[in-house]
Amino acid sequence: MKHIYQQGSDLTAPVLVLFHGTGGTEQDLLPLAQAISPTSSVLSVRGNVLENGMPRFFRRLAEGIFDEEDLIFRTKEVYDFLDTAAVEHGFDRSNVVAIGYSNGANIAGSLLFHYPNALRAAILHHPMVPRRGIQLPDLSDTPVFIGAGKNDPICSPEESEELERLLSDAGSDVHVHWENSGHQLTRSEVFAAAEWLKGISL
Repeated sequence: MKHIYQQGSDLTAPVLVLFHGTGGTEQDLLPLAQAISPTSSVLSVRGNVLENGMPRFFRRLAEGIFDEEDLIFRTKEVYDFLDTAAVEHGFDRSNVVAIGYSNGANIAGSLLFHYPNALRAAILHHPMVPRRGIQLPDLSDTPVFIGAGKNDPICSPEESEELERLLSDAGSDVHVHWENSGHQLTRSEVFAAAEWLKGISL
């Protein structure tokens, strides 16, 4: 997968894996990583799926309707890529924190739904529920931050609350940060994510 790797100044800090939103690239969230954990190494990934020329991490059938078969396939693709990238770049695979926005948050969430110990923690900005009706792995050691908008037209507050319930029921310590805004990523939401990451024990 096309990606950027930047070595951080603190090799004990969690490695941040960045997943962009629809139409983004591996460059998009680099400022986010700098704001959230400036000493961390960063692995920023570009989605392998194109929708009308726009990179994504998996196909969808319509707005808010995922191609479930492709989601499962692409989730495994990303999971395997993280294993390979850890060897290639020499970072600790067990100390990886995902930061995703929108479609990128959905693929990060799907990693949590499908694979035990896929991530050490996750920061999900405006995610949806990746799949329903499946048994989640034990997430008791995987804290999750969800950034949500009370007026988000793509990801409703009810969707955010459902995702929080599903992750919590799987044992995750979930923190939901609400903004009085829509689907856009705000500075205050990024600041809240940075404070959350500082406050959890990894």
